[in-house]
Amino acid sequence: MTDYLLVDDDEAFVRVLRRALERRGHRVAHAHDADGALAAMADAPHARVVLDLNLAGDSGLRLLPRLLEVAPGASIVVLTGYASIATAVEATKLGAVQYLAKPADVAAIVAAFGREAADPELAVTAPPMSLKRMGWEHLQRVLAEHGGNISETARALGMHRRTLQRMLAKRPVAQ
Repeated sequence: MTDYLLVDDDEAFVRVLRRALERRGHRVAHAHDADGALAAMADAPHARVVLDLNLAGDSGLRLLPRLLEVAPGASIVVLTGYASIATAVEATKLGAVQYLAKPADVAAIVAAFGREAADPELAVTAPPMSLKRMGWEHLQRVLAEHGGNISETARALGMHRRTLQRMLAKRPVAQ
């Protein structure tokens, strides 16, 4: 059984993460799309899956339950450059054990698989979200409601698709 399956459409990111994991003694397979990931899981179920949320415009959220159908015992960590509260909630509801925002280093990714249980001692942060962040969260929620489809989301929000893409590319700071 391979230790990790990396599912990400960014070939450079996969290459770097794969090398870092292999240097740590892990065996690594990779796929760049949903079909490749499902084929890799069917051939040899993987214990740990690092799944990108945005796979060349397709939603990793749609792939997540399908991966768990093929390999019910797999632990899946969702890793994304489009982090939001809405997609984090959906990912955990669908069976992800952790949700990490890019950039995340290999140590954080490996550690995420070791922290599968909830932590009731996690500190609660007090500062409220900024207006920009709240707008970002709303966009992410509507995007999740439309299965990651940019065109459908833009129509639902009454805006041009390119405008929405530009807004999504301008990820606000954590607050």
